[in-house]
Formats: sequence, structure tokens, C-alpha cells
Amino acid sequence: MDVKATPIRSVRLGNMSAAAENRADGTTIIRSVDALGPYPRAIVDALEAWADTTPDAILIADRDGAGWRELSYADVMARIPPLAQALLDAGLSPERPLMILSGNEVEHFLLGMAAIWVGIPYAPISPAYSLVSTDFGKLRHIAGLLTPGMIYASDGDRFAPAIAAVFGADVPLVVRTNPAPGRRATRFDTLLATPVTDAVAKAHAAITADTVAKVLFTSGSTGLPKGVVTTNRMMACNQQMIRQALAFLEDEPPVLLDWMPWNHVAGGSHNTGIAIYNGGSFYIDDGQPTPARIGRTLENLAMVQPTFFTNVPKAYEFLVAAFDEHPEARRNLFARLKLLQYAGAGLSQHVFEGLDRAARAETGERVLIITGYGSTETAPFAFTTTWAVEEAGHIGLPAAGMTIKLVPNGDKTELRLKGPNVTPGYWRDAEKTAEAFDEEGFYRIGDAVRFADPDELGKGLVFDGRVTEDFKLSTGTWVNFAAVRSAVIGACAPLIRDVVLTGLDRNYIGAMIFPDLGACARQAGLPAEADADTILAHPVVRERFATSLAGLALKSTGSSNHVARALLMAELPDIDRGEVTDKGSINQRAVRTYRADLVEALYAEMHGADIILCPRKGA
Repeated sequence: MDVKATPIRSVRLGNMSAAAENRADGTTIIRSVDALGPYPRAIVDALEAWADTTPDAILIADRDGAGWRELSYADVMARIPPLAQALLDAGLSPERPLMILSGNEVEHFLLGMAAIWVGIPYAPISPAYSLVSTDFGKLRHIAGLLTPGMIYASDGDRFAPAIAAVFGADVPLVVRTNPAPGRRATRFDTLLATPVTDAVAKAHAAITADTVAKVLFTSGSTGLPKGVVTTNRMMACNQQMIRQALAFLEDEPPVLLDWMPWNHVAGGSHNTGIAIYNGGSFYIDDGQPTPARIGRTLENLAMVQPTFFTNVPKAYEFLVAAFDEHPEARRNLFARLKLLQYAGAGLSQHVFEGLDRAARAETGERVLIITGYGSTETAPFAFTTTWAVEEAGHIGLPAAGMTIKLVPNGDKTELRLKGPNVTPGYWRDAEKTAEAFDEEGFYRIGDAVRFADPDELGKGLVFDGRVTEDFKLSTGTWVNFAAVRSAVIGACAPLIRDVVLTGLDRNYIGAMIFPDLGACARQAGLPAEADADTILAHPVVRERFATSLAGLALKSTGSSNHVARALLMAELPDIDRGEVTDKGSINQRAVRTYRADLVEALYAEMHGADIILCPRKGA
């Protein structure tokens, strides 16, 4: 059957367009032709408006036993004033923000909205910095930079070691359950009983579009986390940008089921914001795209029918593999769905095809799959496709109200951005703020792009890797990092999580592969609890990687894209060494630095038996 002959489910999208201006200095300016529509002063103003219009509609929900703990718009609005008063009473201010250590839940959401309501910045912090890290180095760095006036941890006992190691007893602690031993704490429910004074109304009236709403700390893939200042304007205008591109959001209140962590901009600003701005409902998925937690996502899907679903490619891979055994989850996912969105990495072809098969099986139609592009510094929505994605890395066209600059940079074209959604800078870091912007005020995002079709701007742009990630072999040959990395991951899917490339000033490209141990164990017929060395030494696993990499080598056209040797990593990347961020992104440089012995092993003349050789035809 010709899949493309199957009709795509109808969905109303904006008509994105752009115009280009080529400058004499070689740069190109591209502006969105679409004017940005009006937007409120702050995201909480949109929340208040919907509470007046549809007070009984569900806004936020998280799991509670066999069901959900749901709060309507009216419920949320009733809780904001006492919480805001409690924050003011504790002396919180732009100099002493609120710091949230734990993950997604109703209380986290309410505290965040209350802080924004009265102009107190809040910073949601990756729970991994408290629960996975053993030296608490990143948490200590963030706390020193932020100087919080209050910290919140849902379960005080779980976060007790991190709190004791990093925060002095003078910093007030609020918990939902289990106060930390030996530490004075206030329960969240106590804050809800705070008597409200006119101080809340005065503080709320004083907030402006330029008031700092939150500080989002980057994942630290290139160093210690930086605090990205996020203003009310950034959050509000970004939602208007999204609504103009995804026009169906105006037609009916969206329903989202989402796990993405709120310490990241995608989950905490983009996804929650879509619900708030459009009068929708946000169900917190307490599952994750891991073998241990994907079952919870499937369970939640059996209870919720989303109209908009966005996720990382790995999650879609897990869902496709599980659909046959979880028909109700598949049925609910596609029952009311308008479109699928992915971001963070390329979506493998077999996952594309699996999603298409599932959609057609349930609805007789294909469901549009789109992608976009942005960063914490752009709030994050900056680019999107409003058409079916055909090419990996396609980011589409700039959002309404945005201007971009394309700057020649060696063999690449560097992307820079300007718009009302772009951050004014980094929290208490004037030096990094100055470095982040060029002389015309364009944000230097550090990525490269190319035209999908040089003769037709309307086909959009394609992500072309980081400007600084490409490297030269000893022969002087440039290696396109993004292209080679993508090719390795595609060839080895679904047994691979990520890959670190080596080869700077070497004769050939090497690959340090971080496998998906769960997928490898299933491939070999081993129990999931088998140790990494046993799994990776299994002949079936070794043969599968060797065959996949050999096939990739046969397609290579020269040393610039030929991965000649590979090594499977049994040891997971270490967050304390900076090898991996809290969202799972690999820090290539840190891995190569801390595993220098393994890099040398890849290039040793007398190589070990664990090295996978990938000869190229005729080489």
C-alpha cells in the first residue's frame, strides 16, 4: 500500500511565510511576513481570562492512585492569592527568588503561577542535580548564583541529602510530604491557608511584560549551567507565535498528556503554556521514555485522549514498539489527535512508519507529524514546519514576529535570531550575556542551518549541526559531525541511545557508542537485569552492531563520513563529570576527556577484541 496515498487527517494550521534580504557583507536577513498578533502582559493574565470564561474546565491534573487529581481553572485561581501572599510574607523578591527542586506535579504548577502573579522569579531545577548527582556540584553552583529566598521539594526526605549539603538553615523549606529530618519545614497545605492582604493585588498590578517570570538553567552541556532569564513577554508572545502557527489551538481547548520536565523550557513553558493560553487541559504524565517507565505512559494514555501530542523521538520509538500489546493506549492517542510533534533529535524512519501504521489502523488516516526548533533562550518556539516533515532535521520557517540572520562561518551558515521571545540575557552574568549577542542584537544560538531548497525559501531551513562541532581529520578533511552522528544512530537503531565521535587530527573517524541496554538485552534474549558487560558481549548484539556499521561503511563516500572503528560503552555517562546533561544529552568533549584511554584504544595499532572494525569497500 502507498502510505502517501492515504489522506492526512485535516488540521488547521497557519500560513507561515518569510522574505529574505541578501546583504553586501554576505549575510542574509530573513523576516517572518506574518505580523505577530496581540498577546497579554503575562501568561497568568491568560489563565485569569480563561478562569472567567470557563471556570469549571480542567486546567491541571496529576496521578492520584488509580485516577487523577484534577484542578479546574477556578480551583487554580482560588489557590494563587494565598500562595502568592505566603511568598511575599517570606520576603521573596527578584533578589531572592523561589527555587523548586522537585519535578512535575500540581503543587509545583501552583507555586510557579503564584510567583509569576506577584512578580517573583522562580527557578525549577532538575531533580537529577539533587537525586542523581553525588557531589551536588551543579546544584551548589545554581544556588550560589540564584540566592533563593525559599526552596520547595515535594518529598522532603528524598531531597534531604542535597538540601543539607547545599542550603543553609536560614533558607525556608516547603514540602508537600515527609519533612526532611532535622530541618524545619513548612507543609504546602499550610501556605494555602495564608490570609490574603492587598499586598497581593498591588504586586500583581505592578508586574509588566519585562518582569522576570522564571530563570531556567541550561543543562550544562558545555559547562556549568547558565540561568536563562525568561520574562513575562517571552512566555506570552511565544504562545501567540505558537497559536498563529498551530491555528487549530484556537478551535477547541487542547488536551495534553506530557511528561517533559518543567525545569526545561519545552515542558515547563511551551507545553504547559499551550494549555494555559488556549483554555486547555494539561495532564501530567508520570511515565518516561525508558524501559522502566514507559509502561506508566501507556497506562496514562489508556485514560486520556490528547488532541496535541509532543515528545522526544525515543518516546515515540517506545510507543510504536508497545502499541500492539496496548491497543487502548494506541486507540486513545489517535482518537482526537490533531497532530504529532517531535523535537530534540531526528525521528528514525522506522518510527515514522510505525506511527503512520498505527494512525491508519485506528483512523484510516495519517496524522501530520511536524517538528520545530528553538532553545531556552527563545522561550523556546522559534521555527516550525506546518507541513508534513520529509527530511530529518527540517526546522521550517521562523515564527511570526521573528527576524533571523544567516552568517557565513567557514563551510557552514551560522544562525542568529531576534524577536520579542528572545531572552534579555543570563541571570547575574553580564559577561556571558554580552557574548551571546552580536553587534545588531541578534542572539548567537551556535547552530548552523542550510536551505531545504536554495531556490525556494518557502520550503524552510534544515538544521546543519553546531557551528563548533565539526572537526578535521589529520588529512585536513572536514567531518560534518551532525550528519555522521545522525547516520550512526539511524544505522544502529533501535539498539543505540547516542554516540560520541572521535577523529580530531586522527586518520579516521571513530565512534564511542552508548547502547540502549534494554533494547540490546531484548535483542539477545537476555533478562533486562543482566549486567552491561554480559549484554554487550553477547554474540547477537555484537553481530547486530557490526552488521549495521558495516552497512553504513559501504555507503560512505570517503574518510569524511566513514566510521572506521567503534567501541560499545558499558559504563553509562556520568552526570557529575558533565558527560551527560539531566535530559540525557551527551557532552561530546567531556566524554572524550574523561575516557581518553578508550579513545586511544580506538586508534591503537594493536586493537583489542572489543573494537568493532568497519572497513569501507575498496579502502
